[in-house]
Amino acid sequence: MPPSATPTDGPLLDAPVTLRPLVRADLPLLQRWLAAPHVHRWWFHETTDEALERDFGAGLRGEEPGEDLVAELGGVPVGLVQRACWADHPDDVAQVRGLIDLPPGALEIDYLIGPVELTGRGLGPRIIAAAVTEGWERYPDATAVVVPVAAGNRTSWRALEKAGFRRIATGELPPDNPADPPLSHVLRPARPSGMMPG
Repeated sequence: MPPSATPTDGPLLDAPVTLRPLVRADLPLLQRWLAAPHVHRWWFHETTDEALERDFGAGLRGEEPGEDLVAELGGVPVGLVQRACWADHPDDVAQVRGLIDLPPGALEIDYLIGPVELTGRGLGPRIIAAAVTEGWERYPDATAVVVPVAAGNRTSWRALEKAGFRRIATGELPPDNPADPPLSHVLRPARPSGMMPG
């Protein structure tokens, strides 16, 4: 199957989710995903070449902490995951401080499914679960994964719940899309037993 194909049917849709680093050659595909209405509605990301270079270029060059990862099914790109330590983004920490006390070493993730035809197929929880499982392994000192999500984005927070997250707080946070009200949920999963840090 060529890289531009989408695994909407057949056994490929059931292939394991794998994550790999975003590379520069992925930017045109990411640009299309971010412009897609179902993604733009919640990510509200600029899609010019300049905006992608501004927001993803430093990561591609290894100049900032955090990871931009492409989620794949059978080698076919289907989504994006961003994973980072909260402590590396103090502005984000300041925003959630009024709602929760972040544990030391907490991770944050964000995610999207690129092809609209793959939404509603159970892929979101699988991508989230892969990002979390790999996160425990990649960051052995991580104590938690904490994810804020707009309360209006039911699809997203339901996907988190299906991936084993539970809601730990609800309150006002600045929305990605200024058209949205600030009400947000904050969710986290339990760390699997046997994978405690230290």
